[in-house]
Amino acid sequence: MAQLREMTAGSPLLLIFKFTLPLLLGNLLQQTYSLVDAAIVGRFLGINALASVGASTSVVFLIIGFCNGCCGGFAIPIAQKFGARDYVTMRRYVAVSLKIATVMSVVIAIMTSLLCAVILRTMRTPENIFADAYWYLLITFIGIPFTFFYNLLSSIIRALGDSKTPFWFLLLSTVLNILLDLFCILVLNWGVAGASIATVISQGVSAVLCYGYMNRKFDILKTQPADRKFRPELAQKLLGIGIPMGLQFSITAIGSIMLQSANNGLGTACVAAFTAAMRIKMFCMCALDSLGMAMATYCGQNYGAGKPGRILSGIKSAMLMMIVYVLFMGIILWGWADKFALLFINVHETEIIKDTALFLHINVSFFFFLGLLSILRYAIQGAGYTKLAMFSGVSEMIARVLVSVIAVPLWGFWGVCFGDPTAWVFACLFLVPAFRYVYHRLVRIVSGEQSCQNSAFE
Repeated sequence: MAQLREMTAGSPLLLIFKFTLPLLLGNLLQQTYSLVDAAIVGRFLGINALASVGASTSVVFLIIGFCNGCCGGFAIPIAQKFGARDYVTMRRYVAVSLKIATVMSVVIAIMTSLLCAVILRTMRTPENIFADAYWYLLITFIGIPFTFFYNLLSSIIRALGDSKTPFWFLLLSTVLNILLDLFCILVLNWGVAGASIATVISQGVSAVLCYGYMNRKFDILKTQPADRKFRPELAQKLLGIGIPMGLQFSITAIGSIMLQSANNGLGTACVAAFTAAMRIKMFCMCALDSLGMAMATYCGQNYGAGKPGRILSGIKSAMLMMIVYVLFMGIILWGWADKFALLFINVHETEIIKDTALFLHINVSFFFFLGLLSILRYAIQGAGYTKLAMFSGVSEMIARVLVSVIAVPLWGFWGVCFGDPTAWVFACLFLVPAFRYVYHRLVRIVSGEQSCQNSAFE
């Protein structure tokens, strides 16, 4: 049987660190094959091809982010029931979530595939990169069921305290993706479409293997016929948590689409710089995202166990780790941002390299707010208050829209560089008081339950 971990007792700092590490390695691998896609495309197919991949990045984030958010939301009741040691209900949640995922992923894949051209036209994608951007986006959307199931299965396994198993499947997926990238682009000459085909196939393989392993090794998830029955009340609970969590990512992405659309209007060179900088930034953000994901499981289990005090201790421990990482990453990106840009861009493209470095310098200066956002948002979601966390996405969207319609027309690429930092600050202004509200509410709920139990014994 695979090793599961309860996070309801022991040192919060040590537990969160150990749980975060495999998540970080997994996220780094995920971003690695995103970097490899862009690096191979930029180096072997040229700047226009790189720009075509980047032209739809925010749209991919809109759709895939919604799917991943739903998967993370579906795992929250599972983590809570695991923390409460209610394993029968936990298994029923797992069974219902798989049924919901099947329907949702197929419907989303069909709808988005039919709208690819409309989306790219709406975003003012330059004509010279439109065809490549269309095929990249279409193939990515066709592969949504693979992405959905891999993320759902990984989220379920993480909800049980095992963050190592998804990492090994992701490692396999990353190696396969790199090999398929080279084969599809250099051998088969499939161009930009080859990069998206490689990603879809590798995620599909990872999803299938993850499902097979989970069924064989996780005894706690083995179901009886009664457990596999579709239960509307559990589906309602899952959708009530998962949909707002998915919408939070989508609402955030709407602002990103506005920002990218404004950047697309600045020309191919700015699109290329934005694409390269975003790939590097996403790689550097992995530690903060991983820490946030760890907090969702940690807070979910401790919420289920009725231990709000441990949630607050976990927040403090996560903040300490976040601050150390932000300082380290600030030194790295301020010193070598232009060198990282050379992974994607020819050394003679000096203006694009300069813009890429500018974007990274400005963004890393605000990483503290990104770290605070990740910790508090995921903590609130782990406690089950996903609708409240969704409003932080609204704050981000408003900030990016304001930057897109005001700052970018005035300051060009400089305005684009401040899009994400402004969004992070806006989100934190909402999340800090929101977490205080959630924490005090949890304390009152637990105190009330304990009072009822004491009265029952008297």
